[in-house]
Amino acid sequence: MSRNLVRGLLVALCFWLPPLAGPAGAEVVDRIVAVVNDQIITLSEVDQMAKTVQAQHPGAAQQFKDQKALQKEMLEVLIDRKLAQAEAKRRGIAVTDKELDQALKDFKAKSHISNDEDLAKLLTRAGITLQELKQQISDQITQDRLIQVEVGGKVTISDAEVRRFYEDHAPKMGGNQVHLRIISLPFPADGTQTQKEELQKKAEVILEQLRQKTSFEEVTKKFNVRGDDLGFISKSDLDPKLAEFLNRLSPGEVAPIHTPAGFQLVQLVGSRSGQTRPVEEATPEIRNILTRQQMEKRFMEWIKGLREKAHVKILL
Repeated sequence: MSRNLVRGLLVALCFWLPPLAGPAGAEVVDRIVAVVNDQIITLSEVDQMAKTVQAQHPGAAQQFKDQKALQKEMLEVLIDRKLAQAEAKRRGIAVTDKELDQALKDFKAKSHISNDEDLAKLLTRAGITLQELKQQISDQITQDRLIQVEVGGKVTISDAEVRRFYEDHAPKMGGNQVHLRIISLPFPADGTQTQKEELQKKAEVILEQLRQKTSFEEVTKKFNVRGDDLGFISKSDLDPKLAEFLNRLSPGEVAPIHTPAGFQLVQLVGSRSGQTRPVEEATPEIRNILTRQQMEKRFMEWIKGLREKAHVKILL
């Protein structure tokens, strides 16, 4: 995954947190790490984003060699987000309470959440509050509208581009697929070596229970960890090293993966072979993929232009 794609994935995640300070005379545990025009970014914002990414997007977090590198990238994303938010405000782009409520309902439906108790458990595993989730959703809606306003009308996809994509990626439109379940155990932000060792022991206990045929759902509830059922995905979409790793697993088998961001327990539920879809059937999906890619690219170039004109001072 390229750095731009990682940033594109993470740019929606931005939470404002108040400075963290102890009683009078105590050491201040938060600090300013960047100034963007008339706005500031604090270390707690960066660490909260890193924590959320590790919980929600472990694949993205794995792109960085250590926690410091992840922090620096989160700061870059927050700078871009501050610039985009300021521009959206200048243009009068806003999200109403009614729109936010509907978006939250859509989120719950897509996540197969039927009640507030299940939502609370999901948020606990992800390490965020309901208010932070709402802010994240609002930020995403705002950004989507800003993208449409700024670059939406400038993107056109030709039939030749669709055909070329199909010919280059035909195996992805069908082909061999694997059904994966993943339990993610991210390291805490600025975690100590002792904390990391404790997390490894927890991962080993969970792995042993899974190998003893304790159900995936039971384990995630018992240990209060994040579990994701990815369903069937094309093997050609996976990192080649991960695909090779999965080739050594039998259906139902669980294996651990140790990354700089933490641990993942990957279960190969099953696999299947599919037939490549004809180009006519795949065209709408391909057109959506290419449109999204082009809009993402143009938006990142537009953000770069905003940044070149802005006053940005990094203190991290």
